[in-house]
Amino acid sequence: MPYQFSDRGVEIHDAVRRFMDHVVYPAEETYYAQLEDVGADGYPPILDRLKSAALERGLWNLFLPHLRTDSPGTPLSNLDYAPVSELLGRVGFAPEVLNCNAPDTGNMEILSLYGSERVKEQWLEPLLAGEIRSAFSMTEPDVASSDATNIGLTIERDGDQYVLNGRKWFSSGARAARCRVLIVMGKTNPDASRHLQQSMVVVPRDTPGVELGMDPHVFGYAERGGHPEIIYRDVRVPVDNLLGEEGGGFAIAQARLGPGRIHHCMRSIGVAERALDLMVTRSLERSTFGSSLARKGVIQDWIAESRIEIDMAREYVLHTAHLMDTVGNRAAASAIAGIKVAVPNMALRVIDRAIQVHGAAGVTQFYPLAQMYAHQRTLRIADGPDEVHKMTIARREIMKHQPDFSLRG
Repeated sequence: MPYQFSDRGVEIHDAVRRFMDHVVYPAEETYYAQLEDVGADGYPPILDRLKSAALERGLWNLFLPHLRTDSPGTPLSNLDYAPVSELLGRVGFAPEVLNCNAPDTGNMEILSLYGSERVKEQWLEPLLAGEIRSAFSMTEPDVASSDATNIGLTIERDGDQYVLNGRKWFSSGARAARCRVLIVMGKTNPDASRHLQQSMVVVPRDTPGVELGMDPHVFGYAERGGHPEIIYRDVRVPVDNLLGEEGGGFAIAQARLGPGRIHHCMRSIGVAERALDLMVTRSLERSTFGSSLARKGVIQDWIAESRIEIDMAREYVLHTAHLMDTVGNRAAASAIAGIKVAVPNMALRVIDRAIQVHGAAGVTQFYPLAQMYAHQRTLRIADGPDEVHKMTIARREIMKHQPDFSLRG
């Protein structure tokens, strides 16, 4: 399908590219030095300066197509946002600088779509302003959460309150000092049909009964804000904190994860591009057996394969973004599932080649490649494992031939 970037999209992309070159890249060294000082749950002070600079330029909340006009920022279509998000993916903290960071993007979207006016005022507004952070609390340690109907946390109505009991983990960012609100998915009616048992509620981080438990590291990395276990013991929130309707949690999760998945893929293109840059630079700097690595046929093959794979993946992402804008997320489900499988796997191949070209240095903390690899590897699991997405794609293909086909036999 043909697609074309809007004039506004091109303008914003150029502005973000200049902002990255003149503001973000020069701040990388300072950011990571400050992060070392404040720790994984802290807030590097340079972020405030960078965020102010982004806000002054109108480079704010670019991810949300239906953003209200009275909020700061210049929202873009999914198609226009894709190359912008790719630029941000080249630097790990850059999305936060423009208030376009996960999981806040998805959380802000469902708060704006399904939250009550009070919830929007209390939590959406400070999130849109970049004053606080949020976490999405769905995955559980005791069940296979790739099937969201398995979740066991209970949400029981008690008068004008809901009472939550259960355990979650991989609630990314929940340890961060600025994380003030959680969106929690649990079961309100276990006797309903499988996809109408779940609901979502908003839980302030400091609500009595909310307790952080174990803190999983990812390939040994303690990422900022962590991916902690959260224990909910008789946690009470007003019924007005319900998002949408009781029993609507599964549908909301699907609505949230679609845009979240494509945003991950957009950023992953940028990650792969930076890995390719590092690969080429290293190949020009290092020599073995009488010539530079860049003159070795195998290295040239890796560089060429990487260029081809990145460009192919980008076109797949842009095609999917165009579908989401024109026919909607539901109709684009197969394409969304496809990029979620294809793009992280592509990025892993490119990063792996870059690591090999760097030799022993490539697996150390002195280059970003090892951490980039660790993050991309988690994306083969986060927001649904590859196997579930492939199952979705296969089912839709089979149904073209047998419309009543069911996975349950």
